[in-house]
Amino acid sequence: MPTSDANAVRGWPTGSEDTDVQAVLAALEDNACRAILEATSNEPLTATELSERCEIPMSTTYRKVEMLTDADLVEERVRINTSGKHATEYRPCFDDVIVSVAESGSVEIELTKPAAESESPHAVAGD
Repeated sequence: MPTSDANAVRGWPTGSEDTDVQAVLAALEDNACRAILEATSNEPLTATELSERCEIPMSTTYRKVEMLTDADLVEERVRINTSGKHATEYRPCFDDVIVSVAESGSVEIELTKPAAESESPHAVAGD
């Protein structure tokens, strides 16, 4: 049964929400999506930062981030700068993706979620 749960402890399979198997597999198959996941593995990044680091056009960056968000592989947060400017930043919302094939031949996906660092959807950054 394909599942994901944002409340699971780091390293443990999840078990309450459905994960769109095709969306996850399509995102993981896409080179630009994988580059975005790699770029955000150490720190959350804005679309502009992702475009620069991954060397992909801004329009492609937004499409790929939407693809990753729809697959529940990245989440959006608001970065609040001390200057008052706000930007959306993206970060992975999983530790591991476990793909398995059941005896029936169906593909199953399990996402292990990181322990919650903070419940706030906002990050504060200096200028």
